[in-house]
Amino acid sequence: MKDYRKMSRDELLGWITQFKSRQAARARTRKQAALSALGDSEARLRAILETAVEGIITINERGIIESFNLASEKMFGYLAAEVIGKNVSVLMPEPHHAQHDGYLANYRGSGQARIIGIGREVSGRRKNGTVFPMDLSVSEVQLADRRIFTGFIRDITERKQLEKEILEISEREQRRIGHDLHDGICQHLAGIELMSQVLEQKLERRSRDGSTRAGTIAKNVRETISQTRALARGLSPVTLEAEGLMSALGELAENTSKIFRVNCQFQCDPPVPVNDQAISTHLFRIAQEAVSNALRHGQKVRRVTIQLQAADGRLWLSVSDDGTGFPTTKAANGKGMGLRIMQSRTGMIGGTLAIGGNPAGGATVTISVPAANANPAPQHGR
Repeated sequence: MKDYRKMSRDELLGWITQFKSRQAARARTRKQAALSALGDSEARLRAILETAVEGIITINERGIIESFNLASEKMFGYLAAEVIGKNVSVLMPEPHHAQHDGYLANYRGSGQARIIGIGREVSGRRKNGTVFPMDLSVSEVQLADRRIFTGFIRDITERKQLEKEILEISEREQRRIGHDLHDGICQHLAGIELMSQVLEQKLERRSRDGSTRAGTIAKNVRETISQTRALARGLSPVTLEAEGLMSALGELAENTSKIFRVNCQFQCDPPVPVNDQAISTHLFRIAQEAVSNALRHGQKVRRVTIQLQAADGRLWLSVSDDGTGFPTTKAANGKGMGLRIMQSRTGMIGGTLAIGGNPAGGATVTISVPAANANPAPQHGR
């Protein structure tokens, strides 16, 4: 070990200078290594983001887009430079476009988020204005001085199209079975009823007991015909195909009142024609399911109201009841086969579904569809 006491002043100053130089060199080396590691980390992160199959978008607490990866560019048709610095609502169709800032303000004020940490199906809007279905999950990251939100997005257009085709096949099969019941079995039963009535008349003079039994058989067959026709109408609503959605919903309300002995009314003033057969069918099935849910889940239901109206460029269908209301946990989590079916049908026609409570009790299911979807422009030249 060097004896620093024997060093001259100049030697000591020289040694201190060398020591400081070595320390500075080591500090520069450590800093360069840290910067290099940070650069490598940022490069890896950029590579992951740009090669990800899912669209990845980050926004700040005000909804301003801070990053927009390559998959998002392909999905939405925007370059990153076109949207970074803009509000994320530019990627949303109505009504979410106008309401998004309110969602964020509500979250900042209450801390309650409807979508943070939850994957769900929503609609996105491309640069060319087209709307498409997508799966969206959002995570929140708390930084030192602020929060950011990261959205992971997957285009599910092909999946929804496949679901639509499967459902259409199911609808066609239901209609076929309904027609077979109505036009086949009901006709055979009507023949049996007629023969029973003829037999009743022939036996009336010969055997009172035999005539009574033949009449009873005719009565039972008549009741079976009525039940079979009701089943056939449930599978294939003839009124929907022949007279349109308004008539079918009116018949649904009338049958619900008769069968379940509740006051079920259909309101549609002024009339709202729906020219698209597929959308009419989906809306009718959604109304059927909503009425069924109201009677099944809303205890002590005395009144059900089905309402169809057009407003603000959209078609609105609602089913309200005065029962105990729809279970909030099911509505929040999207559980229950009936609710999932309604959500799926709503998504297929480009609509939105909302379930809420009524101030006086009970629940309301509301579906809205762009009016342009429900009433497409006529095709000329064909």
